[in-house]
Amino acid sequence: MTTRPVAEDADGARAPVRGREAELASIEERLDALARGEGGVVLLEGPAGSGKSRILGEASASAKRRGTRVFRGGADPEDQFVPLGPLLEGLLSGAEPLSDAARLRDLAQVPGQRFWLLQELGDRLRDAARRGPLLIVLDDLQWCDELTLLTLHTLAARLSSEAILWLVAVRGGDVPPHVRTTLDRIHRGGAHEVALGPLGDQATARITEDVLGAVPGPDVLGVVRRAEGVPVLLVELLDVLRDEEVVAIENGAARLTAAPLPDRPLPSVGRRVALLSETARQLVETAAAVGRPVTVGLLAELLGSSPAALITAVRESLDADWLVEKGDRLEFRHDLVRESVAARLPHSVRRSLRRQAADALPEHAGATPGSATAPAARPSAGGETETETVDRATVDRLRTAAAEIAATAPGPAADLSLRALELTAADAPERPRVIAETIPLLWRTGRAARARHLGASALAADGLGPEDEARIRLGLARLASQFDFSDAVRQARAGAELPGIPTDLRARLLAVLCLGLSLSGHNEAAERALPAAQETAAAAGDRTAQATLLVVESAACFRRMDWSEALRRADRATALVTGPGAAPSSWVPEALWQSFLLNAAGRSAEALAVADTGLRHARHHGQTAATRMWRTYRARVLLDAGRLADARAEAEAASATADELGPGDLADVTLLYALTRVAVHTNDQQAARAYAEDARRMRTDDAPLVRQVGSLLLAFLADFEGRPERAAAALDDIVKALDEELSSHGSPLDPADAPGLVRVALRAGAHDPALWTVGVAERRAALNPGVTLLAATAAHARGLLDNDLDHLLRAVRLYEGVPRPLARASALEDAGRKLAATRRPEAVPHLDKALDLYTRAGAERDVARVRRRLRAAGVRRRPSSAGYAKEWPELTASELGVARLVAQGLTNAQVAERLSLSPHTVSSHLRRAFTKLDLTSRAELTHLVEKRDSGE
Repeated sequence: MTTRPVAEDADGARAPVRGREAELASIEERLDALARGEGGVVLLEGPAGSGKSRILGEASASAKRRGTRVFRGGADPEDQFVPLGPLLEGLLSGAEPLSDAARLRDLAQVPGQRFWLLQELGDRLRDAARRGPLLIVLDDLQWCDELTLLTLHTLAARLSSEAILWLVAVRGGDVPPHVRTTLDRIHRGGAHEVALGPLGDQATARITEDVLGAVPGPDVLGVVRRAEGVPVLLVELLDVLRDEEVVAIENGAARLTAAPLPDRPLPSVGRRVALLSETARQLVETAAAVGRPVTVGLLAELLGSSPAALITAVRESLDADWLVEKGDRLEFRHDLVRESVAARLPHSVRRSLRRQAADALPEHAGATPGSATAPAARPSAGGETETETVDRATVDRLRTAAAEIAATAPGPAADLSLRALELTAADAPERPRVIAETIPLLWRTGRAARARHLGASALAADGLGPEDEARIRLGLARLASQFDFSDAVRQARAGAELPGIPTDLRARLLAVLCLGLSLSGHNEAAERALPAAQETAAAAGDRTAQATLLVVESAACFRRMDWSEALRRADRATALVTGPGAAPSSWVPEALWQSFLLNAAGRSAEALAVADTGLRHARHHGQTAATRMWRTYRARVLLDAGRLADARAEAEAASATADELGPGDLADVTLLYALTRVAVHTNDQQAARAYAEDARRMRTDDAPLVRQVGSLLLAFLADFEGRPERAAAALDDIVKALDEELSSHGSPLDPADAPGLVRVALRAGAHDPALWTVGVAERRAALNPGVTLLAATAAHARGLLDNDLDHLLRAVRLYEGVPRPLARASALEDAGRKLAATRRPEAVPHLDKALDLYTRAGAERDVARVRRRLRAAGVRRRPSSAGYAKEWPELTASELGVARLVAQGLTNAQVAERLSLSPHTVSSHLRRAFTKLDLTSRAELTHLVEKRDSGE
């Protein structure tokens, strides 16, 4: 092994732009149009630190390479008193300024001459444009003076027929009213919009590699994800890692060498703080020191002011994107920014403010004084100082308040628990217990990486007693049940083996151990561990552990193909954790398994109802982890229900909320499956290639189930790419999974997969795997005669294997009563294909029905294939759409519904509320609608909706 420190930046080196390819391409298209004599306005919008200035620089350089004359100016918050300063800076300086610069500057200083200034400036620009195209770049529009804004929209409109492109950048969010007026006018004038959002994981990894000079390891990626895709924060965070020498290059990969990370302010944050008014700066710094979401009342108390006196400062901090409102509280838009602001303050100030905030807890944190207030501090006989006694009382009060609100408000509860931990000395005997209480709260609210780091640090310390260690391992095992099945097993087993721990604690550890074994695909080991776990849970009378063990029992019944008993035990598990006196679940939540079973049995509407109820409950109570898990399962149900666009949008929404730890095993075996199947059905080759990389990674996982699912996906993808030899290579693992029934929570080894696997095997020339698959399908159907879906898939698989028309037609009849449209369409297509060889007239109705089902689902690849079969049978069908109306052939029904509401002026959040979707899902639908319709702005979408829906 070779290790070396990270090298300093090479002198003069400039890292390439990462993650902005689409935005730069959009601007390049406008520069191409400019070269053809077409002018216009491009509005570049993004939050602070999103890289707007870098994009402007790249665009300017590209224009100069084309021979375009470039003028570049920018506003400064300190120079707003200079009339027209930002625009004149660009037009009258540089290598090729406009002629007679002195006269234009003089006119700008005289109010009575501003009409003539616009006339002369317009004339000069028109003359210059007739000699060659012009690019006028204006940065930071939000700080421009009113004369600059007036000149911009006036000249842009007046000179719209000239070869002049205005490239204007503005910070996103709220802007001053006069700036908003200018932006509205620019929008109405047909400006092309380019929005800069957060960088994706791939771009973040590439930038990290650029800065550190090596491929980042998982620990480094976990840290840099804290920048939340903001380029400036990302680069500055990487500079801190490098400058503080906490990263080393080991065997070509960058890894962390120290933890915790250095507490150092970021330069861009300091520059932004300096732009705030004095009152707003104090408010932002105080909020940062407190650390958690705060009420305005608490800030006023800490600042010795009144809420009314803070109105202007609060509005300024919101407008400048420092803080956001969440209910009646304010919190930082970015945790990394909060930490950077806090790092600028003396440690004594931070500690004092946090103690004051904790003392004000009963009034401002929602806890009742009677339940959350500890007795007054008294001098300690043990020699404690008065401060230590007060801190301990405060910690007790914080822990009590966190416990009381954890079930209904886990986010604030986690923040209270973190405050308690900060006020607890490193050597305090109660510190491990506080850590154990904090871990599940952090996990439930989407901060799994922080929870895992907290637990790992505690386990690495000396002096942990068995009970404290067991509680911490229980928290880590629960967390890992979503992200790393094998680690869940390791943590639960290690905790359960500790001596002298309470019975109820051991019961929960054994329950999570059995769950982890079942999740990972170690089914026999799970069943061997069940009796001891059940005995311990019964002795403890722990309903939470009993519910978890019922889920494991249900999974075992499912694996043995006793689906009726599996459903009964799943119902009992759900009742235990939702009935009167129920305790929080060890695995959030048991109803997920119930939803999976219902969907596997072909009861999609019931499965979707369970998922919708679970999702609403999780979102209402701020349970981030549960919300993401429900979205993951809901995407799978939508896929099987034939709603491909909705499944993809839901899956992308779940992916967008991934924790710093990444998607995790549960997402791999459920979410990635849904996305892969959607990509295959819709012929999305680019997405399929990306998913193939994930599938190959899964085949190296410790958990057998994850490996099997990776093989399943690779077989489908290889068949999709027309590579039968690769499909054959992946089939051995799949056959083994089917033979041993390694089905688990979220396993995609669904009954409806059997015909598809037979088809892949036959195309690959692998007859034995096909025969094996059919045998499993038929045995499963025979053992569950009441499940029509199983009989249909068994007949379908047998018909494919034997090339037997009778079995295929029987499958078609059986599928008629099952809400699996894609499976039914596949059987219809296979029957039609077989009929076309000898009974062509009978083939056409089957192929027509298949075509209709595929079209409604948006399965573009399948639609094209069935059309070819119909043409071969001498029939041509007009193209049709999965959209609501013939005027919208490009969009699915879901995309069109979102587009029409957006065109009415609704925000994404309002659309989400109207349609009972998440904002992430709405954004996914809208993004795809923009791509399909080749639009770049809401204004363009509104215009198109008005035109098409009016029949023009």
